[in-house]
Amino acid sequence: MNKFTVLDGLVAPLDRANVDTDAIIPKQFLKSIKRTGFGPNLFDEWRYLNHGAPGMDNTHRPLNPDFVLNQARYQGASILLTRKNFGCGSSREHAPWALDQYGFRAVIAPSFADIFFNNCFKNGLLPIVLPEAQIDRLFDEVKAFPGYRLIVDLEAQVVRTDNGSLSYPFEVGEFRKYCLLNGLDDIGLTLRQADKIRAFEEKHLFEQPWLANAI
Repeated sequence: MNKFTVLDGLVAPLDRANVDTDAIIPKQFLKSIKRTGFGPNLFDEWRYLNHGAPGMDNTHRPLNPDFVLNQARYQGASILLTRKNFGCGSSREHAPWALDQYGFRAVIAPSFADIFFNNCFKNGLLPIVLPEAQIDRLFDEVKAFPGYRLIVDLEAQVVRTDNGSLSYPFEVGEFRKYCLLNGLDDIGLTLRQADKIRAFEEKHLFEQPWLANAI
Protein backbone atom coordinates (compact mmCIF):
# COMPACT_ATOMS: atom_id res chain seq x y z
CA MET A 1 0.00 0.00 0.00
CA ASN A 2 1.06 3.62 -0.39
CA LYS A 3 3.11 5.26 2.34
CA PHE A 4 1.46 7.93 4.47
CA THR A 5 3.82 10.65 5.70
CA VAL A 6 2.52 14.21 5.26
CA LEU A 7 -0.77 14.99 3.55
CA ASP A 8 -1.65 18.52 2.43
CA GLY A 9 -5.25 18.14 1.33
CA LEU A 10 -8.55 19.81 0.57
CA VAL A 11 -11.19 19.02 3.22
CA ALA A 12 -14.74 17.84 2.42
CA PRO A 13 -17.34 17.99 5.26
CA LEU A 14 -19.83 15.17 5.64
CA ASP A 15 -22.01 16.52 8.43
CA ARG A 16 -23.68 13.26 9.41
CA ALA A 17 -23.31 11.03 12.47
CA ASN A 18 -23.53 7.22 12.49
CA VAL A 19 -22.64 6.79 8.83
CA ASP A 20 -22.69 3.02 8.32
CA THR A 21 -20.67 0.95 5.90
CA ASP A 22 -23.71 0.23 3.71
CA ALA A 23 -23.98 3.99 3.12
CA ILE A 24 -20.26 4.19 2.39
CA ILE A 25 -20.40 1.37 -0.19
CA PRO A 26 -23.85 -0.23 -0.69
CA LYS A 27 -24.23 -3.99 -0.55
CA GLN A 28 -24.91 -4.51 -4.26
CA PHE A 29 -21.33 -3.56 -5.05
CA LEU A 30 -19.78 -6.21 -2.80
CA LYS A 31 -20.05 -8.98 -5.38
CA SER A 32 -16.71 -8.12 -6.96
CA ILE A 33 -13.76 -10.21 -5.80
CA LYS A 34 -11.33 -7.52 -6.94
CA ARG A 35 -10.00 -4.79 -4.66
CA THR A 36 -10.43 -2.06 -7.27
CA GLY A 37 -13.23 -0.08 -8.86
CA PHE A 38 -15.19 0.90 -5.74
CA GLY A 39 -14.50 4.65 -5.81
CA PRO A 40 -17.26 5.55 -8.30
CA ASN A 41 -19.85 4.02 -5.96
CA LEU A 42 -18.71 5.64 -2.72
CA PHE A 43 -21.83 6.99 -0.93
CA ASP A 44 -23.77 5.78 -3.98
CA GLU A 45 -27.31 6.33 -2.69
CA TRP A 46 -26.51 9.88 -1.57
CA ARG A 47 -24.30 10.78 -4.50
CA TYR A 48 -26.65 9.86 -7.36
CA LEU A 49 -30.33 10.53 -7.99
CA ASN A 50 -30.98 6.93 -9.00
CA HIS A 51 -29.62 3.83 -7.31
CA GLY A 52 -26.79 2.03 -9.00
CA ALA A 53 -26.17 -1.59 -9.78
CA PRO A 54 -22.87 -3.39 -10.43
CA GLY A 55 -21.58 -2.58 -13.89
CA MET A 56 -23.80 0.48 -14.36
CA ASP A 57 -22.17 3.33 -16.28
CA ASN A 58 -22.01 6.12 -13.71
CA THR A 59 -21.40 8.75 -16.39
CA HIS A 60 -25.07 8.41 -17.40
CA ARG A 61 -26.45 8.69 -13.86
CA PRO A 62 -27.60 12.15 -12.68
CA LEU A 63 -25.68 13.47 -9.69
CA ASN A 64 -27.47 14.71 -6.59
CA PRO A 65 -26.57 18.43 -6.54
CA ASP A 66 -27.31 18.65 -2.81
CA PHE A 67 -24.73 16.06 -1.81
CA VAL A 68 -21.52 17.60 -0.54
CA LEU A 69 -19.07 15.61 -2.66
CA ASN A 70 -20.82 16.76 -5.82
CA GLN A 71 -20.25 20.43 -5.06
CA ALA A 72 -17.51 22.09 -7.11
CA ARG A 73 -15.68 23.51 -4.09
CA TYR A 74 -14.96 20.02 -2.74
CA GLN A 75 -13.73 18.37 -5.92
CA GLY A 76 -10.35 16.73 -5.38
CA ALA A 77 -10.75 16.51 -1.59
CA SER A 78 -8.41 14.03 0.11
CA ILE A 79 -9.50 14.61 3.72
CA LEU A 80 -13.02 13.71 4.87
CA LEU A 81 -14.37 15.51 7.94
CA THR A 82 -17.35 13.81 9.56
CA ARG A 83 -19.22 13.13 12.78
CA LYS A 84 -19.22 10.45 15.51
CA ASN A 85 -19.39 6.69 15.02
CA PHE A 86 -18.30 6.80 11.39
CA GLY A 87 -18.11 3.36 9.73
CA CYS A 88 -20.63 1.58 11.96
CA GLY A 89 -22.61 -1.40 10.72
CA SER A 90 -21.19 -4.43 8.92
CA SER A 91 -17.47 -5.13 8.88
CA ARG A 92 -16.98 -4.88 5.08
CA GLU A 93 -13.40 -4.01 4.14
CA HIS A 94 -14.80 -2.53 0.93
CA ALA A 95 -15.63 0.66 2.89
CA PRO A 96 -12.03 1.87 3.30
CA TRP A 97 -11.28 0.59 -0.22
CA ALA A 98 -14.03 2.85 -1.62
CA LEU A 99 -12.87 5.87 0.37
CA ASP A 100 -9.28 5.36 -0.71
CA GLN A 101 -10.16 4.76 -4.35
CA TYR A 102 -12.28 7.91 -4.41
CA GLY A 103 -9.20 9.86 -3.32
CA PHE A 104 -9.44 10.19 0.45
CA ARG A 105 -6.26 9.49 2.46
CA ALA A 106 -7.53 10.57 5.88
CA VAL A 107 -10.85 10.69 7.74
CA ILE A 108 -11.30 12.97 10.76
CA ALA A 109 -14.11 12.29 13.24
CA PRO A 110 -14.89 12.28 16.99
CA SER A 111 -15.16 8.48 16.95
CA PHE A 112 -15.16 5.47 14.63
CA ALA A 113 -16.65 1.99 14.70
CA ASP A 114 -13.91 -0.38 15.88
CA ILE A 115 -13.77 -2.77 12.91
CA PHE A 116 -13.86 0.05 10.36
CA PHE A 117 -11.12 1.85 12.33
CA ASN A 118 -8.88 -1.23 12.18
CA ASN A 119 -9.62 -1.84 8.49
CA CYS A 120 -8.53 1.71 7.63
CA PHE A 121 -5.01 1.14 8.92
CA LYS A 122 -4.75 -2.15 7.04
CA ASN A 123 -5.52 -0.32 3.78
CA GLY A 124 -3.45 2.85 4.04
CA LEU A 125 -6.26 5.14 5.17
CA LEU A 126 -5.59 7.23 8.30
CA PRO A 127 -8.55 7.61 10.71
CA ILE A 128 -7.98 10.54 13.07
CA VAL A 129 -9.94 10.97 16.31
CA LEU A 130 -10.33 14.53 17.60
CA PRO A 131 -12.56 15.94 20.37
CA GLU A 132 -16.00 17.10 19.29
CA ALA A 133 -15.22 20.74 20.08
CA GLN A 134 -12.31 20.63 17.64
CA ILE A 135 -14.46 18.85 15.05
CA ASP A 136 -17.10 21.59 15.42
CA ARG A 137 -14.50 24.28 14.78
CA LEU A 138 -13.20 22.46 11.71
CA PHE A 139 -16.73 22.21 10.29
CA ASP A 140 -17.18 25.95 10.82
CA GLU A 141 -13.91 26.76 9.08
CA VAL A 142 -14.46 24.40 6.15
CA LYS A 143 -17.88 25.91 5.48
CA ALA A 144 -16.65 29.49 5.90
CA PHE A 145 -13.56 29.26 3.68
CA PRO A 146 -13.82 27.70 0.19
CA GLY A 147 -10.72 25.71 -0.65
CA TYR A 148 -10.03 25.00 3.03
CA ARG A 149 -7.02 22.72 3.42
CA LEU A 150 -5.35 20.91 6.29
CA ILE A 151 -1.93 19.38 6.70
CA VAL A 152 -1.87 15.95 8.33
CA ASP A 153 1.62 15.16 9.60
CA LEU A 154 1.69 11.54 10.71
CA GLU A 155 5.27 11.61 11.99
CA ALA A 156 4.49 14.60 14.25
CA GLN A 157 0.94 13.33 14.90
CA VAL A 158 -0.67 16.69 14.27
CA VAL A 159 -3.41 18.19 12.10
CA ARG A 160 -2.72 21.84 11.28
CA THR A 161 -3.26 24.68 8.86
CA ASP A 162 -0.32 25.92 6.82
CA ASN A 163 -0.52 29.39 8.42
CA GLY A 164 -0.37 28.02 11.95
CA SER A 165 -3.81 29.31 12.94
CA LEU A 166 -4.84 25.84 14.06
CA SER A 167 -2.91 22.82 15.30
CA TYR A 168 -4.50 19.71 16.81
CA PRO A 169 -2.44 16.71 18.01
CA PHE A 170 -3.86 13.22 17.60
CA GLU A 171 -3.04 9.78 18.94
CA VAL A 172 -1.99 6.77 16.87
CA GLY A 173 -0.51 3.47 17.98
CA GLU A 174 3.22 3.08 17.34
CA PHE A 175 2.85 -0.12 15.32
CA ARG A 176 0.08 1.31 13.15
CA LYS A 177 2.10 4.48 12.66
CA TYR A 178 5.14 2.45 11.62
CA CYS A 179 3.11 0.48 9.08
CA LEU A 180 1.55 3.59 7.52
CA LEU A 181 4.84 5.49 7.36
CA ASN A 182 6.45 2.55 5.59
CA GLY A 183 3.47 1.52 3.44
CA LEU A 184 3.21 -1.94 4.99
CA ASP A 185 -0.05 -3.89 5.05
CA ASP A 186 -0.28 -7.42 6.49
CA ILE A 187 1.11 -8.93 3.28
CA GLY A 188 3.93 -6.42 3.18
CA LEU A 189 4.85 -7.21 6.79
CA THR A 190 4.92 -10.92 5.97
CA LEU A 191 7.07 -10.42 2.86
CA ARG A 192 9.71 -8.70 4.98
CA GLN A 193 10.39 -12.19 6.34
CA ALA A 194 10.54 -13.76 2.87
CA ASP A 195 14.15 -14.98 3.27
CA LYS A 196 13.38 -16.66 6.58
CA ILE A 197 10.21 -18.24 5.17
CA ARG A 198 12.11 -19.54 2.13
CA ALA A 199 14.91 -20.94 4.31
CA PHE A 200 12.38 -22.70 6.54
CA GLU A 201 10.62 -24.26 3.55
CA GLU A 202 13.91 -25.50 2.05
CA LYS A 203 15.02 -26.96 5.39
CA HIS A 204 11.61 -28.53 5.93
CA LEU A 205 11.68 -30.27 2.52
CA PHE A 206 15.31 -31.36 3.00
CA GLU A 207 14.45 -33.05 6.30
CA GLN A 208 11.16 -34.47 5.03
CA PRO A 209 11.64 -34.94 1.24
CA TRP A 210 8.50 -37.05 0.84
CA LEU A 211 6.47 -33.87 1.32
CA ALA A 212 7.64 -32.65 -2.12
CA ASN A 213 5.48 -35.30 -3.81
CA ALA A 214 2.46 -34.25 -1.77
CA ILE A 215 2.54 -30.62 -2.97
